Amino acid sequence: MIQAIAFYLFAIVVILSAGMTIASRNPVHSVMWLILAFFNAAGLMILVGAEFIAMLLVIVYVGAVAVLFLFVVMMLDIDFTELRAGVARYFGIGLALAVALAAEVMIAVGAWSTGPIQLARRAAPIDDAVPNIQAIGNLLYTRYLFVFEGAGLVLLVAMIGAIVLTHRQRGGVKAQNISRQNARRPQDATRNTQPVVGGGVEI
Repeated sequence: MIQAIAFYLFAIVVILSAGMTIASRNPVHSVMWLILAFFNAAGLMILVGAEFIAMLLVIVYVGAVAVLFLFVVMMLDIDFTELRAGVARYFGIGLALAVALAAEVMIAVGAWSTGPIQLARRAAPIDDAVPNIQAIGNLLYTRYLFVFEGAGLVLLVAMIGAIVLTHRQRGGVKAQNISRQNARRPQDATRNTQPVVGGGVEI
């Protein structure tokens, strides 16, 4: 009984917070609703016994991605008038996407009601006695090793590409000398003085 109550509680909060993430006019509020959705999704993962996925949701998505979004949104100077104009401009495309997603959800619910499809068992058969963390590790580093390494390579290329695209040569900026910084001694970096009371500051 308590499992059903917890499931419906987490599921309702996830749906409501996801809706508020889209409907909120303030981007900061949207990020906060997104964090709430992640926490409740982690609760759902714990209910189904996937505690590793739940910890990933909290540590990776809430602790890194959502906080990064929050800092970026707070640092940006967002013109809400222009933002609302952009939403109104693409309202037709957004409505078409919403209808398509709703149709996909209805098709998925209909397919699920006809009976479960054991796709996961076919793709990655595992023993029920093996914990999910060990099962994920065994699959990632044995059967799907090359796919896992390929995904890491794609992320590395994306990171390097983002650095290259955002790197700019600015004039008037002194270049950093790494070797000089490493060779500097502590006694050259600080100086102990005995200032005289009322003598001012020596420049």
